[in-house]
Amino acid sequence: MTDQTSTLYAKLLGETAIIEWNALERFWAKGDLIWVAPELDLIAVAEAMAENRSEIFAKWRSDGTVGALSAEQALDLQSRDPEIWAVVVSPFVVMQEKKTQ
Repeated sequence: MTDQTSTLYAKLLGETAIIEWNALERFWAKGDLIWVAPELDLIAVAEAMAENRSEIFAKWRSDGTVGALSAEQALDLQSRDPEIWAVVVSPFVVMQEKKTQ
């Protein structure tokens, strides 16, 4: 990405919202929930997905910083109910636990 924010990045940023885990459970159950590690930029990941940049997405997956949410992670989110940021990149919902300061 250049120094200027891309139009797609800005659009995705505007569509990102805080959501509760219970609203995401059905997407997880269908396999449509993508988890993003806290060290990555959620919007940059969503932008890469929307632009079909498979090489960077494959790198993130192999690094373990992006991928399907495990059952253990889902149970942890259900028990803690943290704030989660999410954005839709159809047919997926891309989510990241909000960083605590």
